[in-house]
Amino acid sequence: MKAAVTTLDNKKAGDITLAEEVFGLPLRKDILARMVNYQFAKRRAGTHKVKERGEVSGSTRKIVRQKGSGGARHGSKRANIFRGGGVVHGPRLRSHDIDLPKKVRALALKTALSAKAAEGKLVVLESDKAESGKTKDLRASFEKLGWSNVLIVGGAALDENFARAARNLPGVDVLPQQGANVYDILRRDTLVLTKDAVEALEARLK
Repeated sequence: MKAAVTTLDNKKAGDITLAEEVFGLPLRKDILARMVNYQFAKRRAGTHKVKERGEVSGSTRKIVRQKGSGGARHGSKRANIFRGGGVVHGPRLRSHDIDLPKKVRALALKTALSAKAAEGKLVVLESDKAESGKTKDLRASFEKLGWSNVLIVGGAALDENFARAARNLPGVDVLPQQGANVYDILRRDTLVLTKDAVEALEARLK
């Protein structure tokens, strides 16, 4: 499949052939959902923790004698029913990661790229080189191109001026090609890939 290549000045810069096995796959919502869940689970730190009965301070001495007090048969003051006692069945340190095979993760990324291509929301940019690092200059270019909610994926290294100028634009994300991921692709309306990014992604996913 072919796609037009554009410049930041909104001028045509030829065409590029996109690999069908990367940009021409059918939509699989189930695969995309599994991948987004996988990414969200990886983000969770799992550091939420409460103190349990064995971790709170307090005497373990029996509070009152077993019989004769007329009250309940209490033991340690660290029990959960007492103020300052331990918490029962509270959260513990753990990993929230879920397993997802490498091939499924690769398929999810290819499916996300293909979905954007099928919707006509995939744009190939000749280069992400910006002459100045000023946000107002880049905003003017984006207005010409009609980009307001966009993810831009560059090559292995982002142009410093471009990244600096895009940093203050709301609704604009900029990532190097190795950072391209399913969630960020889906959360933005338009996906912009530089020619370098297209080559790198095809080499990585073929």
